Amino acid sequence: MDTVWLRVFDEVARRGSFTAAASALGYTQSAVSRQISALESAVGSLLFDRLARGVALTEEGRRFERHARAALSHVDAARRELAELRDLGTGKLRVAVFATASAALVPRALARFTAAHPDVRVCLIEGLTAAHVAALEDGEVDVAVISSYHPGAPELSTVDLLPLGEDPILVALPAGHRFAGRERVGLAELTGETWIAGYAEAERTLFASVIGGDVEPRVDFVVQEWTAKLGCVAAGLGVTLVPSLAASSVRPDVVLAALDAPGAPVRGVYAATPAGRKHTPAVTAFLPILTAEAKAILGG
Repeated sequence: MDTVWLRVFDEVARRGSFTAAASALGYTQSAVSRQISALESAVGSLLFDRLARGVALTEEGRRFERHARAALSHVDAARRELAELRDLGTGKLRVAVFATASAALVPRALARFTAAHPDVRVCLIEGLTAAHVAALEDGEVDVAVISSYHPGAPELSTVDLLPLGEDPILVALPAGHRFAGRERVGLAELTGETWIAGYAEAERTLFASVIGGDVEPRVDFVVQEWTAKLGCVAAGLGVTLVPSLAASSVRPDVVLAALDAPGAPVRGVYAATPAGRKHTPAVTAFLPILTAEAKAILGG
């Protein structure tokens, strides 16, 4: 049933006249008459008695009036909600992120977003890329900031990827280390170092992308959290690899140097959204902010 018919019906019922309703709605009297006749045919009942001076609701019309106004109220409420969502006066933004992207990139982007759109509820979820991809598929998050050395990998086929930049690997050294003044350090030069990593097996760490040849890192300190890893480095217990995204959170008694590992692939950072699905208004507004912050942090 056309909601225009309901609005015409409501106006006629309120004013008791096709002519008065037509004037209020900007229609001709004949157009109002036709629409009321079409509505009466659709519901199978006469809704108005046509009188010498105006019209009056029939018993069927009075019964129908209550339902028509309730339907119009629901339609108007839905339109208001959609307008608020479109104008970001309401809604939500659920962002998933891998650990080092939550050091500066995503918090800075979210701070700008919430300042511009304070009525949108924001939720941040930290975890691994594989879990975030699954959450996007299931509709549990709206956008995920993920990392990958192989963006064309099959496991990413269910998401659309917006490149944010490259995240080269740095080496974190104690302030008194012999290489502390260097801008770049070759991986081969660090062969004899004691390493701090999240796992004892190098292939499960950032080493997986840079290890090769005769380099066999010795991981003596297995530490999961970045703050603890850097604390161990600062104490002189060893060195560790750090993504450039985390550089801004490195403590002052730790120094960073670019890692010279020829031929090593560079990790890409991406904003992932469910493939083929329309972005929510919040995601549409957030992505340009995220892209700008990524450019400021990662360059490019």
